[in-house]
Amino acid sequence: MEPYLEAEGVELDDLAVTGRSGGRIVRVTVDADEGVGVDRIAALSRGLARLLDESDPIQGAYTLEVSSPGLERELRRPSHFSKAVGSEVSVTTREPVDGSTTHKGILDGATEGDLAIRVDDAVRTIPLGSVARARTVYRWDGAPKPGRK
Repeated sequence: MEPYLEAEGVELDDLAVTGRSGGRIVRVTVDADEGVGVDRIAALSRGLARLLDESDPIQGAYTLEVSSPGLERELRRPSHFSKAVGSEVSVTTREPVDGSTTHKGILDGATEGDLAIRVDDAVRTIPLGSVARARTVYRWDGAPKPGRK
């Protein structure tokens, strides 16, 4: 699957197979530097469906879902965190770090072992192994509704 996606100029961001036989869902999340639009997702979905039909790696029926990570993306792998450096993130840890299990701020750095998040002018170092959940945060700064000041 990865060689096909690389040849198409996109990166495999995540792959998940959920459900049981007859009701399985294969979720493929792809990303590219310039983003991935709906038409490209549709073409990739057709190509991946052909590839999966030929190699038949999944027993029984399944539904294939191909998508991009979106504006607020889940961060699970070290590569996800590396790509998000400089972005606002929300991280929940299993145990308190600097007295808190919730950390919202700018991701200053990421290594294979830990994250550096700037929270209220202080940098918190969070071991990657203690992260329960993490995602990027998108600020919706839309125009006010008509008639409102």
